[in-house]
Amino acid sequence: MEKAILLDIEGTTTPIDFVHKTLFPYARARMAGFVSDNFNDLKIEVAQLAEEHAAEGDNNVEFRPDSANSVSEYLNFLIDNDRKSTPLKSIQGMIWQTGYESGDLVSTVYADVPAAFKRWKDEGKTVAIYSSGSVLAQQLIFKYSDQGDLTHYIDRYFDTNVGHKREAESYCKIAEQLELQPDTILFVSDIPEELYAAAEVGMRVLLSVRPGNAPVAQKDRLTTITSFDEIDI
Repeated sequence: MEKAILLDIEGTTTPIDFVHKTLFPYARARMAGFVSDNFNDLKIEVAQLAEEHAAEGDNNVEFRPDSANSVSEYLNFLIDNDRKSTPLKSIQGMIWQTGYESGDLVSTVYADVPAAFKRWKDEGKTVAIYSSGSVLAQQLIFKYSDQGDLTHYIDRYFDTNVGHKREAESYCKIAEQLELQPDTILFVSDIPEELYAAAEVGMRVLLSVRPGNAPVAQKDRLTTITSFDEIDI
């Protein structure tokens, strides 16, 4: 019997189109201005970007950590290449926060999500989120959703600071931080490689098949759901 439900966001609780066609373009369009206005407050993120630039071997892309223009151009390069960069996700979250708080942004969640959250909390389950987006970005999606503020249902948030989502060790760390055995955690995602990593450490996994999600050739190896209403725990 599972004691916790661990959820991906994109393609699981929230349509992929909202992330790729609303959030990403919103941040990209404001990246240069935000970095310029806040450059002195982004020293940690810029240092992380310098490390990533060196590690990734992006030698064809200029990166000068003392130049706001260079930093913002590299961040936009990472956006265009859909990189799961921790400092990028952190800065995107800051930009989105301004958008949500001003009313420019309202997130989309699937209609079955609020009732499922309530059902799981009424059953005494822990509800946790694990996304490549920053913890701040995750919290904003559920606070400013078209279904209202859902954050009171969510106990924990995890991002790539705990590790990348296709690495089994990340799921070990999440189980440790939840103070639960992996086999008492159910993980739901639309990405098979993430599910395989979680299953490797003993978590039960379900593949989210939602409208707009990429076709999954391996789905015959995974149990699929099209709605949280189908989850039995």
